[in-house]
Amino acid sequence: MTTIETMEAQTAIRVYLVDDQTMIRAGFKSLLMKDSRFEVVGESGDPRRAIDAIAAVKPDVILLDISMPGLSGIDAIPQIRKSHPKARIVMLTHHEGDSFVEQAMRAGADGYLSKDSEPAELTLAIESVHKGNMFLSPKVAGWLLSRGRKVDTATPEPKSRLDALTPREREVFQLLALGKSNKEVAKALDMSLGTAKKHRENLQRKLDCHSAAELALLAIREGLLST
Repeated sequence: MTTIETMEAQTAIRVYLVDDQTMIRAGFKSLLMKDSRFEVVGESGDPRRAIDAIAAVKPDVILLDISMPGLSGIDAIPQIRKSHPKARIVMLTHHEGDSFVEQAMRAGADGYLSKDSEPAELTLAIESVHKGNMFLSPKVAGWLLSRGRKVDTATPEPKSRLDALTPREREVFQLLALGKSNKEVAKALDMSLGTAKKHRENLQRKLDCHSAAELALLAIREGLLST
């Protein structure tokens, strides 16, 4: 390896991909592997497993999908921050509405990129957040400006029924929205069956949703589940 190649390898931005769609991950990975500025150090379609892997490999930048079964990208951010505080996070999504952008930024994301963006925007987003800057894809920024909105990452007013939920309740909510039983929720989140039942009762009261179908519809509207 030449001196230049060695320097490139040492300075490559280390990227980890988290998206439940295999083809999406493959596409991003293929694009990044063709560019010597980047090194893909891992990928996962399971956000919970990804959190453990990220803690181990310590990537510079994480590309994180929002809508994933079991744990949304937004809800995964605090857990990633806890295990790897220095990570820079770019959200990847088809959701371009202002509420999704604000939720992501309030949760601690550094960038927000539409999956419909041009390939060049992906590399620009990674380099931008790696340097410590915030990044909104032009498509998302244009959407916000057209409505006279700006992202408020400080103390925005609640805009969703989900804002009243604790992080644990959001995890239970998403599993219930997938049609999981109380027993399955308890097993997935390592809690007692009684605790799972109590969480379900609290969620039904807070969200005014009294069936798995109603929970699923709310999760889809909030961008935590994809149709």
